[in-house]
Parts: sequence; C-alpha cells; structure tokens
Amino acid sequence: MGDNVGVRKLVIGISAVLAAVVVGAVGTDFGAAIYAEYRLARSVRSAADLTSDPSVAILGFPFIPQAMAEHYDEVEIKASGVDHPVVGKASLEATLHSVRLGDSWLVPPDATLSVEKLESRIIIDSTHLGRFMGITDLLVEAPTDEDAAKVTESGISAPRGLVFTGTPDKAGVTERVSVSVDLSMAGPDQTTLVFTATDVLTGPGTADQDVAEDQLPAVLAAFSAGLPEQQLPFGVAPTHQGARGSDVIIEGITDDRIIDLAGFRSS
Repeated sequence: MGDNVGVRKLVIGISAVLAAVVVGAVGTDFGAAIYAEYRLARSVRSAADLTSDPSVAILGFPFIPQAMAEHYDEVEIKASGVDHPVVGKASLEATLHSVRLGDSWLVPPDATLSVEKLESRIIIDSTHLGRFMGITDLLVEAPTDEDAAKVTESGISAPRGLVFTGTPDKAGVTERVSVSVDLSMAGPDQTTLVFTATDVLTGPGTADQDVAEDQLPAVLAAFSAGLPEQQLPFGVAPTHQGARGSDVIIEGITDDRIIDLAGFRSS
C-alpha cells in the first residue's frame, strides 16, 4: 500500500513538471510570435508610410520552427482608415502564403520577401463610397441571390446584382431607393472600379420604393460611377470585385511574387 502511494506521488510530480515544461514552451512560442508580429507591423508602417501600425498575424503553430527556418506559413496584414486620394479613406488587406523571409525572422522595413501565393484587397465602406457618389446615406449589400452572395474563400459576393440603397437627391428623388448594381474594372491598368446601375429593386430587403418612368434614367445615373486609382496592395492585378457586408471589395490573387513592404500601399 505504501509503495503505491509513493508511486502515485512520483507520477504526479513528473506530470506536474512535464506540464510546466509544456506550458513554458507554449508561452515562449506565443511570446516570440507576438514580438515578430509587432516588428513586422512597425516595418510595414514605416515602409508604406502609414499613420498607424497595421494589424499583423503570423499564422501556424508552433511559431519558433518557422522563425528558425526563416519561412512563415501564412501572414495576414490589415490596415484600416488608410488615406486614399479619391474616397478619403479605405482599408487594405494582404494575405501572404508560404513566405521566404531572407536574412532574419524579424522582418525589417527594407526586406524583400518571396511569396508563393499572394491575396490582395482594397475595401471601401458604404459611408466613403456614398460621399464619393453624392449619396450620403448609401448602404451597400451583397446580391439577394444566395448563390451570388458569397463566391470567394474570403466571403466576397459575385460582381453582379449588388443592392445599393440611398437617397439620390441629384436625380430629384427625396425618398430612399434600392437599385441593382454591377461592378467591373476598367482602364489600362484595371484600376478604375465601375458601378453600373441596371434597375430599381422593390420588395422585401429593399427600400421598396418605386420610381417614375421619367425619373428612372436619372436615378440609375446617380447610382452609376467610375472610381479611379484603386491600386491593390503590392500592385496585384484585380481578379474579382464584389461586396462583403456593407463594403465594396476589390481582390487580386497571384502566385510566385517578390515583394517589398513599401508596396503594401500603392496609392
């Protein structure tokens, strides 16, 4: 009986030591990841001339083996409220997959990174888009068709049939109206986002406001526009545009790119 008690105490003691070692190792790994994210955020801010640190996440566990190999599995960079010459403010996002760091796991502002897959996005919210279009109460929503509401891994809708709701004062209409809007890219560098209003929408989920036939052309024109200078982070060419929540998003996805941090902000 006494021997069993001694064995149990020994097992408990060893388990406690092992648990402490594991907790310590996880804490060290977590702390190293946080520090690397902080340094990368500061480097992006400096290189891209941002007014505040972006949000940076280095994904994948454990972190320390990635740092030792100078290769990160996945990195997310997000910056909100970035000054934009046309809409005033926009948000920028980039997701880097399989990132070769170079000389250090603490990425400096002048680093050059090799990226196996790069996802790049510029995000314009309803408020700033509405100010640009002259519809100050504008609300953007994804298409009502469920199949078109989410078509990308990042949750961006199809580019056709977005629902824009607002008061088109410049068309002589003082009630909120909902219209169906298609998105496309134009220009020699595909950096102008084109909004083409196609029809007035009524019924559930809309403003449910009819428009007189003689006012229809002016209303559709009020919800149509070209938004220039929509350069994506790191100069990625756009491959998709749509809505997510109440935001309009332009996304570009490419493979095998060499990038520098200054390119995160291209406009």
